[in-house]
Amino acid sequence: MSDLEKAARDAVEAADNSQMVQQIAAILAAQQILNQQQPAPAPARQEFDAKKWVVIGGVVVAGGLVASLFAVAIAIGAVCATACLLILRGLWADFQKGK
Repeated sequence: MSDLEKAARDAVEAADNSQMVQQIAAILAAQQILNQQQPAPAPARQEFDAKKWVVIGGVVVAGGLVASLFAVAIAIGAVCATACLLILRGLWADFQKGK
C-alpha cells in the first residue's frame, strides 16, 4: 500500500470522524435546549393555616367595630348640633319679637 493510498484512507476516516463529532455536538446542543425548555415543577401547595385566617377575621371585626363607633359618634354629634341650632333659632325668634 502506497503512502498516497494510506493518506487518502486516513483523510476519509478523518472526514467520517469529523462528521460524527459534529453530529454528537448537535445532539448535545439539542438536549441542552430541551432541558432548558422543560417547565419547572409546580410549587407545592401550601397547607391551610387557621391562625392566619383567625388574625384576618379579628382585624376585620375590629375594623368594623371602629367604623360603627365612628358612625355612632357622628350621628350623636349631628343630633346635638341640630338640637342646638333649633334651640338657638327659637331663642332668636323670641328675641326678635321682643319677648
